[in-house]
Amino acid sequence: MALTLASRRTTRRLAADAGLLVVAAAFVLPLAWVVLSSLDSHADLRVKAPDGLTLDNFDAILTSEITFTPLLNSLVLCGSATLLTVVCAALAAYPLSRFRSRFNRPFLLTILFATSLPITAIMVPVYALFVQVDLIDTTHGTVFFFTASQLPFAIWLMKNFMDGVPKELEEAAWTDGASSLQSLIRVVLPLMGPGVAVVTVFCFVMMWGNFFVPFMLLLTPDQMPASVSINDFFGNRGMVAYGQLAAFSLVYSTPVILLYVLIARRLGGGFALGGAVKG
Repeated sequence: MALTLASRRTTRRLAADAGLLVVAAAFVLPLAWVVLSSLDSHADLRVKAPDGLTLDNFDAILTSEITFTPLLNSLVLCGSATLLTVVCAALAAYPLSRFRSRFNRPFLLTILFATSLPITAIMVPVYALFVQVDLIDTTHGTVFFFTASQLPFAIWLMKNFMDGVPKELEEAAWTDGASSLQSLIRVVLPLMGPGVAVVTVFCFVMMWGNFFVPFMLLLTPDQMPASVSINDFFGNRGMVAYGQLAAFSLVYSTPVILLYVLIARRLGGGFALGGAVKG
């Protein structure tokens, strides 16, 4: 009986390991194709070792027109929109977290509903509105729309993280003469650092990989971000420069990876509240 149970457990463990290996392979193979193809002058859709390692693909894309200008546009566009989103989300989440009202729940449910709206369904009226208010083909107009589209879920996330900060800490700051805004900036936000980091990474990644919004709202090629300029590698009649596309994809992914590495400590840590309200 004991041997039967042990054999069943072993079989289940092996089946689970095999399933995890299949899932891991599904993620690793595309990454392997990107890395190998970027070093192959004759890259195609197959995952294969290059005949000879070469940096010709990187030499071809590392120009101002192909890579540097679109990346700079992406950094300005997504960085500005992320900063504006985090600031607005913190200011909006604070009263929802700290003050009780019968309108809180309907407002939060409305926010949750707003996150489920497909972006493609609202782009036509948004485009018409931007034409009327003269925001079409402007970086700041695209920043505003990026912020508006990411703000509902950012508020929802920020409010949930803010609920984890004890109100007693703010009351102590109020006793010392701090205002609500000062307690938010000096007490609440520093203590919910991991939450702010999560919202920042989430918003930046969602904006960084967005192709449709800047493609619709920006018309001048010099203002296009990298998420749109990557489409230039897909030529006419199905011709694709796979090696250059893979090299550009690696360079394009670098800012997101660096952002995650820079705030990985904040993501890995918990709220710094240990013993803060004891006694």
